[in-house]
Amino acid sequence: MDRRTLFPGIALPLLLVAPQLLLTMVFFLWPAVKAVQQAVTASDPFGTSTVFVGLDNFTALFLDPTYRAAIVRTVFFCVAVTALAMAGGLLFACFANRQLRGAKLYRTLLIWPYAVAPALSAVVWVFMMDPQIGLIGRHLGAGWNYALNGGQAMALVIGASAWKQVSYNFIFYLAALQAIPRSLIEAATLDGARGFTRFRTMIWPMLLPTTLFLAVVNLVYAAFDTFGLIYALTGGGPAGATETMVVKVYEDGYIGNDLGGSAAQSVVLMVMIVALTAVQFRFLSRRNP
Repeated sequence: MDRRTLFPGIALPLLLVAPQLLLTMVFFLWPAVKAVQQAVTASDPFGTSTVFVGLDNFTALFLDPTYRAAIVRTVFFCVAVTALAMAGGLLFACFANRQLRGAKLYRTLLIWPYAVAPALSAVVWVFMMDPQIGLIGRHLGAGWNYALNGGQAMALVIGASAWKQVSYNFIFYLAALQAIPRSLIEAATLDGARGFTRFRTMIWPMLLPTTLFLAVVNLVYAAFDTFGLIYALTGGGPAGATETMVVKVYEDGYIGNDLGGSAAQSVVLMVMIVALTAVQFRFLSRRNP
């Protein structure tokens, strides 16, 4: 039987949802509207005068080879971070789901990296991978210097970004694994399904809804929430090798004072994320009619 809470009027429900609605209006809807407005205008660096230019900012963006390169770089970065973070989270969740001594402590320690601020996690990776002072980097030889080598810099920011997101994926995968009835696993074992065969044929299909949800969340994380880590770790360099779309928004808008172009870039990012979220909801609604 469903338990429903009935309110005597509409005032209390509105009061309860008002804080969330206010936060959504102030930190999402209002900035989104302002970004769209700014994306179709051109203004001086101080924003004192604006001129309506229609879609000129978007046209200039996609004609700019550096922006097209940033799109390709961002897609590669997001896919790599998502794949590594989800694979790591699933691997740790499978181990933590077993009957292990000290399992609670093990699970708690795995969650901790998610609480580290992006800029602080960048500092941690600097102390590990810096070629001069890093605990690991100084032993990698003269060929290791992510401040000069674009491939090494990209690999470093991918690894650091995935490391921070593994904990988030671990929580959801562990919850999904614990929701699978033990009787099904025992029955599959009695039928001869063991090891990876049992995981592939029985456990993995049950994890697909969680996997799709985490794929969208991780792609959004890689596209937006990695700005602080990337900028603190490499500053988008060397020579733009780690300049993803969100980093380019900051550099063109805040440093380059191209407010219209920066706003157009943020609108493109927003449309991409909205499209991903729409695909996720459409897929989940088909699986759960």
